[in-house]
Amino acid sequence: MWVVKKSIATAMVFFIFTLFSVEAWAKPKIGVLLFTQESTYRETLNGIMDQLKKEGLGESNADFIEENAEGNKSKAAELSKKFAASHMDLVIVLGTSATLVAMNEIKDVPIVFSMIYDPVDSKIVRDWKSSGNNTTGSSNNMPMSNVIHALKGLAPVKKLAVLYQPDERNSVSQLRDLQEGQIISQIKLVPVPITKKEDVTRILPDVIGRADALYISGGSILGEIVPTIADMMTKSKMITATNLKGRVEKGLLLGVCANSYAVGLLAGEKAAKVLRGAKPSSIPIGTLKKFDVLVNMRTAKAGQFQIPPDFMKRVAGKIE
Repeated sequence: MWVVKKSIATAMVFFIFTLFSVEAWAKPKIGVLLFTQESTYRETLNGIMDQLKKEGLGESNADFIEENAEGNKSKAAELSKKFAASHMDLVIVLGTSATLVAMNEIKDVPIVFSMIYDPVDSKIVRDWKSSGNNTTGSSNNMPMSNVIHALKGLAPVKKLAVLYQPDERNSVSQLRDLQEGQIISQIKLVPVPITKKEDVTRILPDVIGRADALYISGGSILGEIVPTIADMMTKSKMITATNLKGRVEKGLLLGVCANSYAVGLLAGEKAAKVLRGAKPSSIPIGTLKKFDVLVNMRTAKAGQFQIPPDFMKRVAGKIE
């Protein structure tokens, strides 16, 4: 009898050891691809990681490999191929351009994206309820009427120049949404295409005389030259606006933004569902219902912009 009990106890110990060994071996491998170093992407990733940790899928329970494409689509393709060859359980991608590239390279692994303005218009997903493919995620999409409303509350804007990148779909989508609302808002839009960094110093002096305010849409090139844009426009006492917090921090005057950390939390929820077995196409794309109005107070002072007290009551964040 003693021998039998000893055998049972030994078997139980072996089973428990094997169980824990399998669990340790079976930790999911998660690739993370950021398109650029923009602080907005970092805040979003923080939200994703915090939500995964809350779900019991944080760094202690999963292996994360983070890569940055540094704004280069070719590098994004190389990193996506690397993830595909590494047999990841999940790939998290931040940014429209990086997601489009990753989708071309990764077909058999779930992709959770975030900080994409319009995944439907960008041809990433079929519709907001179901991607119809191996992706799901969260979007920082918002009605562009929010931007127009904030601009008109700040100053009597009649003409709005829009910097956009013709080769980046999120940038073109924002221009399109602004154009669709210009009749109702009674603001005339002046589209200004930017294809390379050098365009800015050549084109902006002409924009200053043609518009009352400048909206800077999404786009990797535009993200890199925000400080230059902000400096030129502030010296000319021209209002600048964006939908990304990181660009307000770099000097643009006004931001009407989806909270990037909250967008990340939404993506983290989607990622947790996928890791627990849900098909990405069964998970709707997440968006926020509330948006933050931000003002860079340093820029306001430097450009001597007079901000109405009633407008300041709507401001959720001041960049000091």
